[in-house]
Amino acid sequence: MGISFRHYAGPAGMTEDYYRLRDFFLRRRGDDFPFGRWDWMITHGWLDHEALGRIGIWEDQGTVAGVATFDTQPGEGFICVMPGCESLRAQMVRYAAKNLSKDGKFSLLVWDGDLAFQQTAADEGFIPTPDKDYDAAYPITDARGIHPVLPGGFRLMGLDEGFDVEKYGQVLWKGFNHELNGEGPLDLNERKRRQLSDEMLRPNVDLSLKIAVLAPNGDYAAYCGMWLDPASPDALVEPAATDPKYRRMGLGKAAVLEGVRRCGLRGARRALVGSCQQFYYSIGFRPLNTYTWWREGQAG
Repeated sequence: MGISFRHYAGPAGMTEDYYRLRDFFLRRRGDDFPFGRWDWMITHGWLDHEALGRIGIWEDQGTVAGVATFDTQPGEGFICVMPGCESLRAQMVRYAAKNLSKDGKFSLLVWDGDLAFQQTAADEGFIPTPDKDYDAAYPITDARGIHPVLPGGFRLMGLDEGFDVEKYGQVLWKGFNHELNGEGPLDLNERKRRQLSDEMLRPNVDLSLKIAVLAPNGDYAAYCGMWLDPASPDALVEPAATDPKYRRMGLGKAAVLEGVRRCGLRGARRALVGSCQQFYYSIGFRPLNTYTWWREGQAG
């Protein structure tokens, strides 16, 4: 291999390097950092734009072989390599620890089933912590057999039927319990509107796979975003939320299953979600992987 290193180039958005790394994640098909996670990250409102240049890229004769990245914010790192390029991981871990930290702290995600990567992390001075990440998968064997059920007066819709940025913002804000946690109502100022619109209205987003449950009064009562690309057999669930006043009605389940159904009809063989919540297991997702966050200097 003739490996070269460089930093991520360009600002946030649909740049040449965005597409190069998107292609890398599609070819790699890693459960720890699927392509949809990259798509979700790159226009997310929490993205640290100034830190994008700290993402490290290793190339083999111009083709991306490995990426050391974060997800929206530095401080937590992901070491992603193409099969056969595992020998790069030691230098990638050293790079990430030095360049992807936040306030002097850095954590590294390691799949519990990868003993070789665990050894590399240990050799570089990291030790495991009790902190875990999980993902789960829904095997799609017969998409036509998935039949979401809704109470009377509610209906499922793809946002290709019409994207209402205020309703979208409200279901995410309330669905992730910001009001219940005392943060008050959503401040939908112009900056926030642009942020929400940029997250949704962008290349490589299929609005028909962004599923809302429309309440009788017109609210988005629940929402599930799905990410799918013809080059991948996997769809990704991100995010899913239900307005608290509409909970315990099966609306979130219906939104997720409708998203899974639509992706299955387009060729997806499984749907992934980064979660171990009982909600997902109860609707057909199954535990897939467990990951551990490793940190430096924790021994003793």
